[in-house]
Order: sequence, then C-alpha cells, then structure tokens
Amino acid sequence: MAGLIPDSFIEELLARSDVVELIERRVPLKRVGSEYQACCPFHDEKTPSFTVSPRKQFYHCFGCGAHGSAIGFLMQYEGLEFLDAIEELARAAGLEVPTTGKQQPRPDTGLYDILAACAKFYIEQLKSNPQAVEYLKGRGLSGEISRDFEIGYAPSGWDGLIKQLASDDKKLDMLKQAGMLSEGKSGVYDKFRDRIMFPIHDRRGRVIAFGGRALSDDGPKYLNSPETALYHKSRELYGLYLARQRSGRLENIIVVEGYMDVVALAQFGFRNVVATSGTATTAQQVEILFRAADSVVFCFDGDKAGRKAAWRALEATLPKMREGLQAKFLFLPEGEDPDSMVRKHGGEVFAQQIESATPLSEFFFDHFTGVTDLGSLDGRARLVQQAQPFIETMPEGVFRDMMSARLESLAQHRLQGHQPIAKTRPAGMTERGKPIQKRTAMRTALAHLVQNPGLVAMVDDIGEFAEAANEDIQGVEIFRELVDFCAKRPNITTAQLVELWHGHPALPHLQKLAVWHLPGEEDKQAQEFIGAVNRLRLNWVEILLSRVTNIIEQREEYRALQTRQQALKNHLEGKQD
Repeated sequence: MAGLIPDSFIEELLARSDVVELIERRVPLKRVGSEYQACCPFHDEKTPSFTVSPRKQFYHCFGCGAHGSAIGFLMQYEGLEFLDAIEELARAAGLEVPTTGKQQPRPDTGLYDILAACAKFYIEQLKSNPQAVEYLKGRGLSGEISRDFEIGYAPSGWDGLIKQLASDDKKLDMLKQAGMLSEGKSGVYDKFRDRIMFPIHDRRGRVIAFGGRALSDDGPKYLNSPETALYHKSRELYGLYLARQRSGRLENIIVVEGYMDVVALAQFGFRNVVATSGTATTAQQVEILFRAADSVVFCFDGDKAGRKAAWRALEATLPKMREGLQAKFLFLPEGEDPDSMVRKHGGEVFAQQIESATPLSEFFFDHFTGVTDLGSLDGRARLVQQAQPFIETMPEGVFRDMMSARLESLAQHRLQGHQPIAKTRPAGMTERGKPIQKRTAMRTALAHLVQNPGLVAMVDDIGEFAEAANEDIQGVEIFRELVDFCAKRPNITTAQLVELWHGHPALPHLQKLAVWHLPGEEDKQAQEFIGAVNRLRLNWVEILLSRVTNIIEQREEYRALQTRQQALKNHLEGKQD
C-alpha cells in the first residue's frame, strides 16, 4: 500500500491494539509490578532487560535500546515494512486501512491473486515435465525442499501461461502488470519459458515476483521479474519469509547471491539463508536483515567480482551497525559457490567456514591497508583520508569508537620507541565521547509528558510562553507544541504519541525521553512534572525581569548621555556657568 494513512486511523488502531498481548504471543512475559519483563528478543541476554508498559503501550530494552509501539514491534520482530505492520494490526483489530490518496494508489490486490495462480501453474507444470524433475534431482534437491520453496517449471512454449490464466482482457492486463509477460513485434508472450521457477515472497508470504533458471542455452542463465507495483528488488530478499517461518527471529542469517544457493543450503539444513536476487546489497536490504537477526554473514566468491560485491555490501552495512549487531564476510575459493561447496565438502565443513568468517572490521581495514604504504607519512595520511569518511557513516556507539581507535592506531604506525600522546576525556563527556545529558527542567517536563500525556491536564495556561523562543529557553517551542498536542488528545498513550510524531524533527529527542527512568509512584511523578513546569515559568519570569532591568538601565544611561550632550553643547557655545 503506497497511500498515506491518516493520523486519526493510526491513533485508533493503536488504541485497539494491546502491545502486551501482541508481544506475549511471541515472547513469554512475566509481570513485575505494573510492567512486564522478558529476555530481549532482539539480542542475547541472560538477565531480563526488556520491559513492556501497559500504560504507555510501549516496549523498551535497556540492554540494546530497542523500543517502540505495537507497530514498531511488528516491524522489528517480524521484519515487516511500516505499511505491512499497519495492515497486520488492522486485520487483527477488524479495521480496514484507509489512505488519504495523496500518493500513488494502492496496488490492486488482484496482482497477488494472479501471481499466486502463476506459482500454482508452474508447480503443476513441474510435475508433468520429467526433464525439469531430473534437473532438480541432479542438483540434489529433494521433493520436500522443492515443495517448501514452491519450485515450479515454466513450459517452453510462448503462450502456456497466457492460455492458462488470461481468460479475458482484464486477466491479460493483470499478467502484464505483474511482470509475467513480454511484448514484441508479434504481440505479447510468456516472459519465462523453459525455466525452473523460484517464486519470491514478501514478508507476509505472498508471491510478488519470480526468478527463473534456464534449462537450455536459449537466453540468459537467470531471468528475474521486472520492477512492478508489488516487487522492488532493492528491498526484497529471496528466502527470508521461509527462513523466518521456520525459526521466528534468527540467531544469524547468511546472504548468498543465487536462488539455487539458498535452496541447496536448505537441503543441507541451513534454513537461515537468503539471496539478493541478482542485485548489489542495498541499505534497505541490510535494514531488513538486521530486523531478522543480530548477526549477518555475507557469502561471496573469492574472485575480484566477489570482493567488489562484498565491498558494496559493507558500504550498505556500515550505517546500520548499531550496538549488538555483527556482520561477517565469507569468501569462497575461486570457481566455487555455496551450492557446490556444501555438496563437495558437506554441511559441517560449511558451518565451520561460516563460524570463522572474516569480521567486518577486519575486512574493512584489510581493504585499505593492502594498498597503502603504512611506512610513510603520505601513506598513513592517505589511509585516514580514505577510511575516515566510511567510519563517519556509522551510528555513534562503541563499535564506531573502536573502528576510529583502530584507524588512529594504524595511522600512527610509530617508529620504535615513539609513544602516542595519552588522551584525557573532556569534561562533561561520556566514555564514548557523547555529551552527558543533564536532567534540566525542560527535559524533565518533556519526559513526563511523553511518558504520561494525561499529565497535561495539570498544566495551567502556558500562554505566558507564547513569546519565548528556543534562544530564550532551549526546547520551549517543542514544549508548547507537545502541550497543545496532548491537550487535544487527553487519553493518548506514549505509543500513539510517538507514532503520530513520525517525521517530526523532534521525534528522536522525544524517543530518548520516552525511555528515561522516572522513579516513584504516579503521584510523585506528577509532582515532579509540575515542579519542572514551575521551574520553567520561574526561568521565563527571570528572563523577562532581566529584559525590563536592561530597559531601565538603558533609559538611565540614555538620560545621562543626554545631560552630558547638553553640557558639552553649552560649553562649546560659551554658556557654561
């Protein structure tokens, strides 16, 4: 679905969705006081640090920082896109998703039906084609694996699919829209012919495209569906739906280049494998991968082309390397692919190779040091010049700090006996070099309001802040906007607030405040909130007093200058007494 969803619907949807119930169906929760706890489903831990708040309708992990609403949980746990998560919740709540129609119209659901029919047609064709069956057997695939992946066969004729499914002009048009037909001088014909067919599923299990492997030398070895209203290859991963159906959230995930690699590895028990469908790894795909698992292993050929593809994957991965995530790279011997490797050496050997894959940091620095003379100042300067921009794309955190420290160490490549200058941490900075976030009156007031929007009822008229700007009191403009927002929605939850502020420049700041630890019972928290608001009022009154004082002082100075001016005039005119 591509249209914009009205805020009012998102608000209603979250009001009808219980985040505790949603998460408990996937993660065992234990009630502790007014909240629920569990070991975080997004990173490995032995002591529970994952909490779910019924009042806020919000989850947060104090270990890895994962947090959000019911929508965010479905996106992070199930690997769904935002719109898919909305549809999933809406279906459970018995609601129909509306759109404003400001963007492209929602794709015709008939496209899903026609593609499902195509998949069924290809499966039936495989059963009646001995040559295709023998090909799959020759590749070592079992009937069970072929069934699990819904592998089929496109007949060699030019119009087998058309004859079967294009019963009228509308169906023919649907096949065109779904990317299943090609057009030439003599008219339209089946795009896929005499090929083993691999259906590509979206993260809800619906067929959205196909990849075809040729049985003959007629045409390219592999042929993929074109971009359609349903299929955008830059954000799809072949095999991901089946991998998650088998294991839920995966411990790790292996990325390969071909459909047959995915299926062959599954035959040997590796059910955590996906393919990029013949494209370079994109940032969108990396984001989806890290929603599915904390550890990703990219598996490429060891030749020049494979290493180039691996570097492209690394570039897409660096900006997504949040704390707790890991990426590795496995380079196979030249001439080998995952399919041939696992058949030649067995699953145990391949598992060992995956375990000993090259960490991202090692691959990163090897890439630069291999072509840099660290024995010269020019070489070390070149190393920093080339590597630093990539490190700066990484999110702030321990891993980025360690990458920067490693680069610095390589750049210093000291002569024997030369020691680096010891560094001291600047005042007011954390160990990671981030400013320490002080609990100011403004941050305290905003944190309480985000975590308990109902407190807005305790706020008297804040019209006195109407003339205040961020230059006067930092954050006052957000405070005014948030108070007005909550006043219009007295029963809103933290989860609803965060989702409805999606795209607002202040959202990242409010998300941090949404997970601040605010100790004490509700009465105490309410008092702390009112105290913070009153401190803001006092701060503003003091600013106004300072302005008035300045005006008075300026007036007195002005009168003194006027007196001095007149005295000098009198002196010049000889009228001085």
